[in-house]
Amino acid sequence: MKAIVIDRFGGPEELHEAQRPDPQPAPGQVRVRVEAVGVNPADGKARSGLMAPPDTTFPFVLGLEAAGVVDALGDGVTDVAVGDRVVGFAEGGAYAELAVLSTYAVLPDALDATVAVSLPVAGETSRRVLRLLGVQPGETLLVHGASGVVGEVATQLAVAGGATVIGTASAANQERVAALGATPTTYGDGWLDRVRALAPNGVDAVLDASGAGVLDQSVELLGSPDRLVTIADPAAFTTGVTFSGTSQRSAEELADLVAQRASGAVTTTISRVLPLAEASEAQALSDSGRAGGKLVLVP
Repeated sequence: MKAIVIDRFGGPEELHEAQRPDPQPAPGQVRVRVEAVGVNPADGKARSGLMAPPDTTFPFVLGLEAAGVVDALGDGVTDVAVGDRVVGFAEGGAYAELAVLSTYAVLPDALDATVAVSLPVAGETSRRVLRLLGVQPGETLLVHGASGVVGEVATQLAVAGGATVIGTASAANQERVAALGATPTTYGDGWLDRVRALAPNGVDAVLDASGAGVLDQSVELLGSPDRLVTIADPAAFTTGVTFSGTSQRSAEELADLVAQRASGAVTTTISRVLPLAEASEAQALSDSGRAGGKLVLVP
């Protein structure tokens, strides 16, 4: 199969096309002919070596999530058939013509693969962090980076769960954050004062999906780091803040999110769809932090 690989750790320019053996599904897995691949910040961290799996061998295929048509079943798979469209988490990489999925959900006909592929990582991360924060109905949650891929989903799930959400974003994205059901405010200098003005009784929990150096002031806002979680700022490891990065995948929760996205109950923003051959451009844009939504690759 054709795949996009790296032969060593480095920048986006290390990505290049290569022929790789077709992957085979293990028991409980399915193989798909890929229709869309989700690009995530974690891809860039793995490519650079910063967050690569300890057992990485080269050539290495990147990618955590894919959508496509099932073309092979592992032993014991009975919930889907060859020809079904699914989306899920890739094992062994997704930047390729074929990918093996471990945790997956069937796609309804109305949901395009390029949209569906925005759901696995963002949905799993959002649910995991909201559980970790213990956000309850009636509480106020601050989401740093509410217009980002994870922030967008987390905001909607928290609002649906009865929380009040204040979301930081750029000036250009204030209306988009408001449309998610949150109270928007701009990030950058003075954000702490702006949030305090919007929440005079304080906030109960903070999710940092931005990695923009907001941890110290977020602790000041909360009074302690107890209900502050970041998914993006490694400064957490030296400041006592919780960094959440271990995936807790659930096929049932993914299927629920797919249904919500298909019905319009949850929205996601696709910023660009690029050919798989332009993976290096997509990763450079992702690394910049200015993607403006989900980046998607298509073979």
